[in-house]
Amino acid sequence: MAHILSAVSGTETDVVPITRALISVSDKAGIVDLCTYLHSKNVELLSTGGTAKKLREAGLPCIDVSDYTGSPECLDGRVKTLHPKVHGGLLGVRGNPQHEKDMEANGIGKIDMTILNLYPFEATVAKGAAFEQCIENIDIGGPSMLRSTAKNHAFTTIVTSPDQYDEVKACIETNGGTTLSLRKKCAARAFSLSAAYDSAIASWFTKELGEKSPVVTRVYKPEFPLKYGCNPQQKPASILSLLNTNLPFTVLNGTPGYINLLDAANAWLLVKELREATGLAAASSFKHVSPAGAAVAVPLTDVECAAYEVTPEAAAKLTPSALAYLRARNADPMCSFGDYAAVSDIVDEDTAMILKKEVSDGIVAPGYTPEALAILKSKKGGKFIVLEAKADFVPDSVEYREVYGMTFSQKRNDIVITKEHMTKKVVTKGGVDALPDAAVRDMIVASICVKYTQSNSVGFAKDGMMVGVGAGQQSRVDCVKLAGRKVSTWYLRQHPKVLGLKFKQGVKRQDRVNARVRYIEGDFTDEERTRWEAQFDTVPEPLTTSEKEEFMAKATGVTISSDAFFPFRDSIDHASKVGVSFVAQPGGSVQDPQVTTCCDDYGMVMSMTGVRLFHH
Repeated sequence: MAHILSAVSGTETDVVPITRALISVSDKAGIVDLCTYLHSKNVELLSTGGTAKKLREAGLPCIDVSDYTGSPECLDGRVKTLHPKVHGGLLGVRGNPQHEKDMEANGIGKIDMTILNLYPFEATVAKGAAFEQCIENIDIGGPSMLRSTAKNHAFTTIVTSPDQYDEVKACIETNGGTTLSLRKKCAARAFSLSAAYDSAIASWFTKELGEKSPVVTRVYKPEFPLKYGCNPQQKPASILSLLNTNLPFTVLNGTPGYINLLDAANAWLLVKELREATGLAAASSFKHVSPAGAAVAVPLTDVECAAYEVTPEAAAKLTPSALAYLRARNADPMCSFGDYAAVSDIVDEDTAMILKKEVSDGIVAPGYTPEALAILKSKKGGKFIVLEAKADFVPDSVEYREVYGMTFSQKRNDIVITKEHMTKKVVTKGGVDALPDAAVRDMIVASICVKYTQSNSVGFAKDGMMVGVGAGQQSRVDCVKLAGRKVSTWYLRQHPKVLGLKFKQGVKRQDRVNARVRYIEGDFTDEERTRWEAQFDTVPEPLTTSEKEEFMAKATGVTISSDAFFPFRDSIDHASKVGVSFVAQPGGSVQDPQVTTCCDDYGMVMSMTGVRLFHH
């Protein structure tokens, strides 16, 4: 059994004045300002190499560590700070008689603060540097000073990032030195940084050897607290980022919640991929981590304008972003009530004005015009959530999730859905020649949509928009039936009797939306019917079953995409009832021939993409 060391005692103190600081940083952002402040407080500055040069250029006096220790840098700079005068000055326990005696006997002065960054090892690897160059960028002196300073945090302060500089200055200004609570916080972050750094080195090294990493260390930095998690009883809750990385979004307005951010992440990825795949502005409308709607900018027909309560003249003037969101929101406007929106392009005033009149929780987009941002910030009494996606954010290729004491890891589903997936294997009669460009576009829209829908899932698309999404069902045919019902509702919202409903003055927009859907469904209770009829000047005649069937018989040109193969023909049989003409699915089932025959029976064109898109 290893020998366990006893604690070393000294003079306990809360506030430690800073008299000498050692500075050695690779990230020099803000370092001159911090050292200027320390110099104004009569702090002696020790430094090395490029950092010392930077400070002297700014007119700050500093002592080279090699002069301080009496030992020059050597071995191509590999040995700079590995010296008893450095580590003794950091590790010496103040007020401990033996330590004080040893320091005096060896000419070791106290160093109260260390300000450092570590060599950019991960950045070197990311640039594709050779093995030998990566090895040279493994920091030795930095982690050693970091750990020495952090270990002796009762008396010494370790500062490892520019985002700590303001807090350190404020603490010194207020207290005349650093407080124990600040030193503990800085030490905890320093040890986390050290663990992450060593983990990155170990993971890279073992990968280079072709072996599995013996350990995976992921260190997180708390970014901001959340009111609660999925439910009010799930507290505390917070958002964290991987140490030394940034979040993918900037919060411009409002206070996002746990589910808001899950929606935002999925909604943004969906529209980003739609934009890349189609070249068209894209939008999505999310609820509970699945899309209620998604669309690209395709012009509206006059009938669609009437169904969506926009005049043809106004629709013709809509910007692509506004048009895409108008379509996305009208795929299933009941489910989109209180949605989280995402737009692929800069949000303009047109898009903001559409959002202004809808009940919605927030939006994520790559940017906003000043006019649009002002409109959105005023929504919901100033509480509307506005997130700006960072265009340069690149997520890790491997993602992790913790569930009930287990940590799952997998490669991100970063497959890019393209036209090639839809055209390389068309298995029905007529082959790829039977697949028009508009259908290929709708196959891409539907497939990217189901990629970000809770499985099992299928999605129906027409004219560049989702018109029915079936999410989270255990049976695939149930997904088809669920989404197919939404397709029927979408179509029937364009029925002349639905378009002709005469509401009383003052009936709110969402109430009109809900009333039209209930009119189509028609299964009122007596109590519900009374309240429904009260919204009209004249009670409408029912929309009969035969009228609905006659109208739906004209439906055509709809695309269905499935996140996994169709195990039986029943899904295709049901899809035929809602105007499906085109099918995209991964294939791979022993029933593929039967499903292909079924598509041929209905005159459908089916592509086998070869890509499963489960999402959990």
